[in-house]
Amino acid sequence: MSSESKFFKHAYKLDDSEKTQEFYKEWAKQYDDDVLAQGYASPSRTAQAMASTVSDLEAPLLDLGCGTGLSGQALAKVGFKTIDGTDFSGEMLNAASTKGIYRTLILGDFADPIPGQVGDYSNYTAIGVFSPGHGPPELIEAVVARLQPKGCFGFSLNDHALENPLYEETVHRLANAREIEVVFEEYGDHLPGLGLKSKICVLEKL
Repeated sequence: MSSESKFFKHAYKLDDSEKTQEFYKEWAKQYDDDVLAQGYASPSRTAQAMASTVSDLEAPLLDLGCGTGLSGQALAKVGFKTIDGTDFSGEMLNAASTKGIYRTLILGDFADPIPGQVGDYSNYTAIGVFSPGHGPPELIEAVVARLQPKGCFGFSLNDHALENPLYEETVHRLANAREIEVVFEEYGDHLPGLGLKSKICVLEKL
């Protein structure tokens, strides 16, 4: 079994924060090579969706679960200028720091409060974060609570996340309550080399 298949085999079976943190500590050094070899598409798809919606690309954006910075690279490529990143893996953040994309990198866990105060960030992303053992459905609601009117939250829901109805139910409930509008939604490639797809969503605060 190759190291790549070992990591992908276990990535979606993690069921608690401690196991997930240890897993990504081990994977950090070869993460980029592994996911890019499988055609990792969610970062560019989410970044393009955000760029088509957000009016001020210089406004501060917080990239939740930024990992090694592939999401930040995609966001910078479409024109976002002020990007901070947060992740629970110091090893992943070390890799992200070498890319020269982020203004600030913050070590933190989703079990803790989201970094910053209301108004510190105009927009948020969570790319490749929502899946079993990673970002819970409650994180969607927590981010929306931080947004100011017209602020946007772009994220991906891969096939594994979509098996849990709570993610989409949370979005529908917030939309029905007129807290947000779903301004972008598209199902497409996530890791095409593994046959995995994802839904890209952008929510705008009303």
